[in-house]
Amino acid sequence: MQDDRPLAQRLHLDLSLLFGILVLAGVGFVVLYSAGGQDTDLLIRQGVRLLTALAVMFVVAMVPPRHLAYWAPWLYAAGLGLLFAVLFFGDVGKGAQRWLDLGILRFQPSEMVKITVPAMVAWYLAERSLPPRFGDIVVAGLIILVPTILIARQPDLGTALLVAVSGALVLLLAGISWRFVGMVSLLLAAFAPILWYLMHDYQQQRVLTFLNPESDPLGAGYHIIQSKIAIGSGGLYGKGWLNGTQSHLDFLPERSTDFVFAVYSEEFGLLGVLILLGLYLFVITRGLFMAFGAQETFGRLLGGGLTLTFFVYVFVNIGMVTGLLPVVGVPLPLLSYGGTSLVSLMAAFGILMSVHTHRRLLSG
Repeated sequence: MQDDRPLAQRLHLDLSLLFGILVLAGVGFVVLYSAGGQDTDLLIRQGVRLLTALAVMFVVAMVPPRHLAYWAPWLYAAGLGLLFAVLFFGDVGKGAQRWLDLGILRFQPSEMVKITVPAMVAWYLAERSLPPRFGDIVVAGLIILVPTILIARQPDLGTALLVAVSGALVLLLAGISWRFVGMVSLLLAAFAPILWYLMHDYQQQRVLTFLNPESDPLGAGYHIIQSKIAIGSGGLYGKGWLNGTQSHLDFLPERSTDFVFAVYSEEFGLLGVLILLGLYLFVITRGLFMAFGAQETFGRLLGGGLTLTFFVYVFVNIGMVTGLLPVVGVPLPLLSYGGTSLVSLMAAFGILMSVHTHRRLLSG
């Protein structure tokens, strides 16, 4: 029998969310062309990665949420296996052991875990009464804690914290009491001095630099000082596309990856930043609307957790670039140059579309 539904519904795509994603990706290409010194090869590489990530999103969007729930424990186990493989066989780069090299493919398993951890927590809690009881919270906490520790040992404290947050957000959406959240926060604050001594020297230096970047303006504080200069010099309207002096005169480091927001701010000014934040707000709002409209608990928890995690990525990157948070090496979603993180991000959007479009099918 012929399917008369629109093509977008047959492909299980949400056009509103897809529009927001593509506009942000388009802004990313504009900024990367400037940040990368007008290097067309960089844009071609990023274009190939974006097409690959979109293909992953399309495939994931067509998988029904019940199948995603079925595979959640297996994918979580696979993610843990890959993290253990990194621990023993991973490639070392820039002092960290975060990559697996399979010959034809080199990737960071921690990016996969950003999805498998909230998926596993959502799967576990969806089968139990909500709000979760204390025992269920403890089990969910262990689900989050194990991969977090493995990633922190690479060492990659920034990604470890983001993975922990992604799982914790699912717990929060499941309805745990704010009193419990406050107790855990106080407990973590009490352990902060112990955590300080467990951190590597460069991680401690990042915290100290965050508190006083001017203490080492030509060393550890150089990144954030130059970033704030770039953002402040953009003014209201910006210096214009390709006219940013901080990036084009090589004052601003990591300008195509972690600090791409500083390049954007310098060239497009405060008005451009407000437009960019508006685009991010549109994607986040649409994602939450899709997640909270899910018919099943698993889809609602996972979709909401992934959307709020996307918000955290945006908040942390802009916060660290503007000096409001320590530098933790988190790329700006859909704007920063990168491959593995882009694929995991698009897979998350594919899950959101699956949750929303299959709900529409069932109700229609």
